[in-house]
Amino acid sequence: MFLKHPAWLWLKKHDKNKLPAPDDNLQATFDAGVEFEDYAQKRFPKGIRLGFNNYNEYLSLPKRTTEVWEKGIQTIFQGRFEQGNITCICDIVDRAPNDEIDLYEVKSSTKVKPEHYLDLAFQVLVLESCGYVVRNIAVIHVNGKYVRNGKVDPLALSAVTDITIKVREKIPETEKNIDDALKVISSPEMPDPSPRYTNLGALGEWMDIYKNLGNKIDTYSIYNIIALGAEDIGELEDLEIALIKDIPENFKLTTKQQVQVMATKRGERSIAKAKIKDFLECLTYPIYFLDYETSMSIVPPYDGTSPYQQIPFQYSLHILDKPVGELKHTEYLHRDSTHPVPKLLEKLKKDIGSTGSILVWYKTFEMKRNLEMVEMFPEYKNFLIDVNSRVVDLMKPFAQGLFVDKDFFGSSSIKNVLPVMVPNLNYKGLDIQEGQSAQRLWMEAVIKNKEGINKAKLFHNLIEYCKLDTLAMVEIWRVLNNL
Repeated sequence: MFLKHPAWLWLKKHDKNKLPAPDDNLQATFDAGVEFEDYAQKRFPKGIRLGFNNYNEYLSLPKRTTEVWEKGIQTIFQGRFEQGNITCICDIVDRAPNDEIDLYEVKSSTKVKPEHYLDLAFQVLVLESCGYVVRNIAVIHVNGKYVRNGKVDPLALSAVTDITIKVREKIPETEKNIDDALKVISSPEMPDPSPRYTNLGALGEWMDIYKNLGNKIDTYSIYNIIALGAEDIGELEDLEIALIKDIPENFKLTTKQQVQVMATKRGERSIAKAKIKDFLECLTYPIYFLDYETSMSIVPPYDGTSPYQQIPFQYSLHILDKPVGELKHTEYLHRDSTHPVPKLLEKLKKDIGSTGSILVWYKTFEMKRNLEMVEMFPEYKNFLIDVNSRVVDLMKPFAQGLFVDKDFFGSSSIKNVLPVMVPNLNYKGLDIQEGQSAQRLWMEAVIKNKEGINKAKLFHNLIEYCKLDTLAMVEIWRVLNNL
């Protein structure tokens, strides 16, 4: 927390009610990480898990850890080490020769990240302050190239990357950070909460907390510039600039940021009608508006799939046979724990004819899913290759700046474009309002068969959500045509 923003740590210590609790989607991410940790621990068959279930067990954990280690146990999972005012819980400590320790951190990413070095540097300092000698330091992470074939292979699912040298290089920096963090904890006043002091890519997270502190942010504040970094925010704050409209022309911005700033300053839409017309005239009827919903998990649920692979389980398809024809809708939703792709493709092949443009939003996503489905089920290769050859990205006019509105806030996401283009159509009345929830809820009901779920109601909600995604494309396409 200190490394993300010093004020974050202070709030945790002194005013934790100002920090938001994890929502259901974030909690599901945590749970998935715990599930992967169980697989990673299988690399150490002689390991003993400690951990804690309540505060008293947390307090006794250092003593229990020392007692178990002194008994000669080979490996400890979730042991806690403490010396003075620093403490840590290590995912895995493994006994090495000469009574040294090999330290492992389990991460659910597919590679080592910069923050992992800092995490482990802190753990090394705690362990060595307790008198242990740390020999090797490594991260056990997800093997993104693993392909399931039958029962999950826990050793093949994970990979180990040694980062001893890089962690050792972070020790001096970490020692200073510990001193600074302890000063923040002991301070009666919260550090400056300005977003300029965020690190480790935490700006988005911190902004939610920052607003919760009572800071009123204007809709067109500099904090709402797309992908603006903390350093740039600091420069603008030093110039006493709070609003986008006041940013000087010579201030360094990315192309996307420049487009957003210009649109905000002008206060009017920028529309390249001729180029939009060229884009629309390339479409051929019937026009199909297609959207997939996908599931994704660390542990592949089906043979032939990999960690974090997006597997389509649902689609919505709106069809327009001619410019003023009747709008038709069809869809598919997989409702049991079998592999969803074969039945989905069987239905999609019936629903999409052999001619006509297929409109999607952000074609990279749908086209990649199609190619992955070819790998899984080659019998659909000709069909899916043909589908990809006809795909047209409706996001293109917005991503390429052919249609710019200040209220897109520099984004070409359909969730940003729709409220501006079609104000009377939105997701607010739906029980499911975004894709991450759709994915999580479907997996809980169908893959995990979680108790207490009204499946009939959930399936209805999933259909309505996905249906609105393609209807949104239809209505945005109509607005472009009406230009």
